Amino acid sequence: MAQPNNPLHGVRLLDMVTYLVEYYGWEALGNRIPIRCFQFDPSINSSLKFLRKTDWARKKVEDLYLRTIQKEK
Repeated sequence: MAQPNNPLHGVRLLDMVTYLVEYYGWEALGNRIPIRCFQFDPSINSSLKFLRKTDWARKKVEDLYLRTIQKEK
């Protein structure tokens, strides 16, 4: 089913985290979203594991992703 009003439709969490890490780097990302998986020994896999279990943190990542891609346009 198409979701034309959902800008995150079809965007995987892996793609969002990878994009944000490439755009900001781990240190700046950890400053913007202060969670341990971004600040201490960060990796894509550990971040995904945490974000899939933690709704509030995933929401922060989604919001930052949306704000960042809006700046790119």
